[in-house]
Amino acid sequence: MKKLLASGKTIEDAVRSGLAQLGVNEDRVSVKVLEQPSKGLFGLIGAKEAKVELELLPDGVEETMKFLGEVAEAMGLAVSVERANENDAVRINITGSDLGILIGRRGQTLDSLQYLANIVANRHSSHHLRIVLDAEQFRERRRQTLEALSERMAQRVIRTRKEIMLEPMTSQERKIIHARLQANPNVKTYSQGDEPNRRIVIALKQ
Repeated sequence: MKKLLASGKTIEDAVRSGLAQLGVNEDRVSVKVLEQPSKGLFGLIGAKEAKVELELLPDGVEETMKFLGEVAEAMGLAVSVERANENDAVRINITGSDLGILIGRRGQTLDSLQYLANIVANRHSSHHLRIVLDAEQFRERRRQTLEALSERMAQRVIRTRKEIMLEPMTSQERKIIHARLQANPNVKTYSQGDEPNRRIVIALKQ
């Protein structure tokens, strides 16, 4: 971990100086007071400034981005990892070429990496973090695909008057289907089965 020595007329001044040099807020460091300030003889001779040692604490998101970069490198992929803060989560997007192997079939590999990313992030954070991992905007493309699928299947249910059971999906993908069809006056949706084979059923409203 990075350490920095800083000094100032008071301990507070020394800490502020160190934080400015590190470019972080106080919650990102631990502070150790090395020397208290003293005024010296007559307030002039032998005066000493306060000295502190600031130790930069690990950042959960930064550690996660580093972890993802190492995973991609181990897979032989040259990628760029970027972050964007959202209301209740931190979105990490991976860009590069040939990311199909990292995304996996229907995003299964990406989902597994997201699970590991959340473990890494919260191991290095003092507060809970929720990481949403994406690669080349796959999540948005998948959302659009699922919404289109839900509309087609709903129309088929209305036309045939027979319920349809969709393929197994993750809880996040099921939420997309439920949300899309929630306002449909003709059909209802519910989940059936156990993880990881839990499926959505689209049926006519009675």
